[in-house]
Amino acid sequence: MSASVTNASETPVFYEIDEHPHPEGHSTALGFWVYLMSDCLIFAVLFATFGVLGGNYAAGPGPRDLFDLPLVALNTSMLLFSSITYGFAMLAMDKDRRAQTQLWLIITGLFGLAFLSIELYEFHHMIEIGATPQRSAFLSAFFTLVGTHGLHVTFGIIWLVTLMVQVQRRGLIAANKRRLMCLSMFWHFLDVVWIGVFTFVYLMGMLR
Repeated sequence: MSASVTNASETPVFYEIDEHPHPEGHSTALGFWVYLMSDCLIFAVLFATFGVLGGNYAAGPGPRDLFDLPLVALNTSMLLFSSITYGFAMLAMDKDRRAQTQLWLIITGLFGLAFLSIELYEFHHMIEIGATPQRSAFLSAFFTLVGTHGLHVTFGIIWLVTLMVQVQRRGLIAANKRRLMCLSMFWHFLDVVWIGVFTFVYLMGMLR
C-alpha cells in the first residue's frame, strides 16, 4: 500500500506503508481466551463464596450426611473420560478424518450426558431428603457452584451437537476446525474446574 504527500515544491513524494498481517481466525481465538478468563473469574468467586459459607450448616445436614463419594468419583471419571475422547477427536481432525472425528465427538457427548445424569440424580436425592438450597448457607453455596458447572457442561453439549451438524454438512473446513479447537479449550477448562470442585467441595468437605 502506498500513500503520497506533497512537499513545498509541490512534487508528490510516495511512501510505502506496510500493512500488518491479520491471520484468519486470530480475533476468534483471542476473543475466546478473553471469555475463558472471565469464566475463570466467575468460578473463582464461586469457590471463594463456598470457602466462606461451606461450614455454615444451620443445624442441617453436612457433607458427610449428603455426599456419596463412590458416586461422585464415578461422575468425575465420566468427565475425565470425555476429555480424553475429545483429545482423540482433535487428533482425528488434524488428519482430516471426518467420520472418526464425528465418532469421538459422539462418545464425548455420551460421557458428558452421563456426567449430567449422575449430577441431576444427586441433586434430586438431596432435594428429596430436604437438603434444598435454602436450607443452609452451605447448601446454597454448593448448589450454586456445582449447578453453575453443570450448566456449563450442558451448554458445552449443545455446542458439541451444533458443531457435529456443521461438520457433517460442510466437512472439516478451516472454520469448523477453529470452532472445534475453541470447544476443546472450553471442555478441558470445565474438566479442570471439576477437579477443583471434587477436591475442594467433596473431598475436603468429607474431612470437616
